Amino acid sequence: MFKRILVPTDGSDITAKAVNTALGMARIHGAQLYTLSVKEPFPYSAVSELQHTPPQEFFDAQERVALARVAAVRSEAEALGIACDGQTVEALHAWEAIIDHATHHQCDLLVMASHGRRGVTALLLGSETQKVLTHCTIPVLIVR
Repeated sequence: MFKRILVPTDGSDITAKAVNTALGMARIHGAQLYTLSVKEPFPYSAVSELQHTPPQEFFDAQERVALARVAAVRSEAEALGIACDGQTVEALHAWEAIIDHATHHQCDLLVMASHGRRGVTALLLGSETQKVLTHCTIPVLIVR
């Protein structure tokens, strides 16, 4: 049924549950797995000159962390004999990058984690998962 599954990763424990679910779904369906880690852009502002971390160091650190997250998912997939393509991308809004990646690779399932925030906390913090659900046209499996 599913041929291309995308699982975004931020390296958190809750995301690990989504990765495990995506791996299981990929194995059951014989699907290609895609994983994505979204990097934050450098926080340029009027006080950028006062920041302790130069932009290139920031970019390098973001890339190292994102690559490690993607490598971890690819390693788990490889151990199970599942084909996995992993990429990193810089984006202001992670949810947009996730939807764009899923669309570009013609994914037919997105597996994401949810922290399960409710009420005012969810309203104030927002949720990348909620935004993906709101704007995405492909099926999304939410893991808690």
